[in-house]
Amino acid sequence: MPRVKRGKTANKRRKNILKHTKGFMWTRHSKYRQAKEALLHAWSFQFADRKKKKRNFRRLWQIKINAGARTNNISYSKFINLLKKAQIELDRKILADLAHHEPEVFNKIVETVTK
Repeated sequence: MPRVKRGKTANKRRKNILKHTKGFMWTRHSKYRQAKEALLHAWSFQFADRKKKKRNFRRLWQIKINAGARTNNISYSKFINLLKKAQIELDRKILADLAHHEPEVFNKIVETVTK
């Protein structure tokens, strides 16, 4: 029987894990066992944080819209309610951007809604 040299697949797998841990601190980027454990956590946080990112941005937009609405003596919830009644379909991302960068335009939207 011919001689079989082992380890090619295992070494490739280990090298791939270590490639993904580039930039990790301490032994987590150089030792396979620690790297594997670190990646299990990192990838699960990565997945969860992609979901959290959407929540965080929506909260930020609500805060910006509320700040802009309060300068016009109206609360966020009343403003959103009046927008829906007036059938103005601007999403929170656009409204927050207007409130932050174009306050004059945002003020006109508030005036239109409150009439």
